[in-house]
Amino acid sequence: MDAPEAAESLTDPIPIQNVNAAILKKVIEWCELHKDDPDESETNEKRTDDIPIHDAEFLKIDQVTLFEIILAANYLDVKGLLDVACKAVANMIKGKSPEDIRRTFNIKNDFSPEDEELLRNEDAWIDE
Repeated sequence: MDAPEAAESLTDPIPIQNVNAAILKKVIEWCELHKDDPDESETNEKRTDDIPIHDAEFLKIDQVTLFEIILAANYLDVKGLLDVACKAVANMIKGKSPEDIRRTFNIKNDFSPEDEELLRNEDAWIDE
């Protein structure tokens, strides 16, 4: 490949399946914010549900965008972003009843009342 061909190939778009431009821009923005962070193997932090303030601000987005970022971070193997975005979702669930979780994520309850009662009885030991 000669120099003009090489230069032209640098400007050709690279298709990235499963990630739209707006979400890719958010992923790149997060990566830029964290480019100077120490490698994860260099830190011995315990895993918590705490989200650093700058990441919490970054993740103040609608649910659809948050879930698209999770899918993109997983697809692109951006582990730090995947972890912090999943923590954000976990924090949205923490302490909520199943009914509250369904409302939060607009999930239809497809269990019959009998099925719900059966599940409650099977899992009764959890509340003891």
